[in-house]
This record gives sequence, structure tokens and C-alpha cells, in this order.
Amino acid sequence: MEYVYITKDNIDHEHICCAMSGKQSLAKKEWMKKQFENGLVFYRSKERGKCFIEYIPGENAWIPIHAKGYLYIQCMWVSGAMKGHGYANDLLNTCIQDAKSKHKKGICILSSEGRKREFLADSKFLKHKGFIVSDISDCGINLMVLSLDEKAEKPKFKDCAKHPKVLDEGFVLYYTDQCPFTYYWVPRIVEVSKEHQIPLKVVHVTDLETAQNLSSPVTTYALFQDGKFLTHSILSDKKFLKLIQKK
Repeated sequence: MEYVYITKDNIDHEHICCAMSGKQSLAKKEWMKKQFENGLVFYRSKERGKCFIEYIPGENAWIPIHAKGYLYIQCMWVSGAMKGHGYANDLLNTCIQDAKSKHKKGICILSSEGRKREFLADSKFLKHKGFIVSDISDCGINLMVLSLDEKAEKPKFKDCAKHPKVLDEGFVLYYTDQCPFTYYWVPRIVEVSKEHQIPLKVVHVTDLETAQNLSSPVTTYALFQDGKFLTHSILSDKKFLKLIQKK
């Protein structure tokens, strides 16, 4: 398998592997352009398909963590027919070698204990590669780390991410442009909430400082009800209604 780096110089004419393409990827690409100067690395298979890794220095990660000196993997995805060929190892090993060359303390990533959750890394694979749980949020999302300096302090969630909650009543949704799925599905959820007269406050997070102090371990998408964290999974309009009906 051959791989290619996406940079500010080629991003306009390269695809970024996500399931949502075309117009849906434009917001993601604009977000990426601003992050390249903050150390963003996006590395994907040259063959068209969903096989890529995306990471950034921990101090510039769009989540509330203390991870200075680490690399934070924002997303690593191998799907479909591309699974089972060692591509995840290729992607992760590239990140590890980059971390070593930059004299980083290690690499961290979000996952979950037990069953794999959507949009989070597979904890079984990570443990096999030497990652351990560094911190746990009240909502069951783990911060995992692969240490390259055993004497270094491990990454931790900020209190706002470790104990996610908001003061607003009703449904509140925070999201960023890190994932093309939000560009597609958030407007549809807004539309269906109006149609069914469901009170919903939507907050589009567009800057690093806000993201790093958000009351959620996941900032790409965080849905709350009456102050309580509900899910980080990017919901379709049908899944949103189904979730509401259960409450």
C-alpha cells in the first residue's frame, strides 16, 4: 500500500477519505487548512478508500486534555475491504515514528472500555499495540496513551471533560467541523427538532480555546439533555428522534 500526506499545498485537489465527500468535505477541509500551521498531520492511503490517520500536537488538540508534549490522534480509520491487511499498523507506526523523531513523550487517543463505540478507536487494538488507559471520563470514554518516556506525566482530561455536564435545560448540541458528518447531519437534526417541536440549542464550536474548555471529552459532537451528557455519536435525524422517544 502506498500512502500520501495531505498538506496545505495539495488539499484542494485531494480527497480526505471520509465517507462524506463533495460539499460535505469542504467544511472539514477549511478546518484542516487552519490546523496545518498548528502541527496537523493527515496521512492516507494513495488508493482511494477510507484508510487514514489524523493527528496533532496535544497542546493544539480540539479536546479538553492536558497533553503537552504528546501527539493526539484525532481520527484513525480503516474500513470495508481495506480491513485485515495491516494498514492500521502502517498508519499507527508512522505516527509513532513521527512522535519519536519529534522527541514527543508519547501518543494519546480517545477510546472506550468494553464494546467499541462509533467514532472512537478500538481499545482492543490499542492495548495490543501497547496503549494503556491514562484517564476515564464519567461518561465512559477513555483517554489512552502509548508512552515513549515512562518518566513523563501521563495525559489527563481537564475537569470539564472528566465530569461532563452543562447548565442548560432541554437538549443542547455542541459540534465542530472536524468531521464531515456534522456538516451533513446537524442541519437535519435542527430541521426535525423544529418539525416535532423539540427544544434544541445548537452551538457550533469554531475556535480552539472553546473546544479545549468544552464540558465533554469529545468535541466533534456532544449531545446533552437537561445538563446530562447523552452521546458523542453523530446522529441521523431518525436516530435522533428514536433517542428522544426513549427519554
